[in-house]
Amino acid sequence: MTSPQGSPQGHLSFWETTGSAKTFTHPLDPALLEEYVPYGARVLDYGCGYGRLTAELAGRGYRSVRGVDVSAALIARGRREHPELDLLRWGGFPLPFEDGAFDAALLFAVLTCVPGDADQKAIAGELGRLVRPGGVLYLSDVPLQDDALNQGRYRRYAERHGTYGVFETPDGGVFRHHPPELLRETVRAAGFSLLAERRGSVATLDGRTAERLQLVARREPAAA
Repeated sequence: MTSPQGSPQGHLSFWETTGSAKTFTHPLDPALLEEYVPYGARVLDYGCGYGRLTAELAGRGYRSVRGVDVSAALIARGRREHPELDLLRWGGFPLPFEDGAFDAALLFAVLTCVPGDADQKAIAGELGRLVRPGGVLYLSDVPLQDDALNQGRYRRYAERHGTYGVFETPDGGVFRHHPPELLRETVRAAGFSLLAERRGSVATLDGRTAERLQLVARREPAAA
């Protein structure tokens, strides 16, 4: 992702090249979605990639869905594969929407692709601006894993990246796994209060399995 000012981050090139051909695998939880996001909601799928979940939302009956991603290559792929979707490539903040323009926002396996603290906070903060008071954020991401492979690469790359949990993949990707409390605090700091939390497992881009953490949070009214 880019910073709020639009300055590029080095890891973005992966999503314009190798990453743009990946098959994304991080799934929706339909029951959790439908419990908190009504079908008439205006939904923002931020970090939509090639529109995989945007298309699933539309297929489930959500008719007011926008997908936004920083990657021109992924959005171009999405427009080829899903020409019926409303997909936008936008490289910085603010996004071109009014405050409170959405009833709900999805943030699925996005923070794992954004290694920097400041960029993560900027994303969450922008969603806090765009989701109306009383609306919800549905986040799903990857917490720190306890298996030997992941523990080893956390240690290997901690000094280079300055953060335990950031690691590189052989094909050039840079990813981050998070302490669960950091994900919760990122959501809270953006003005959301937690409503629900779910854990489970998901397939990863490299064909492995990882534990995931899902958070649903409500946007609180701005402080007086």
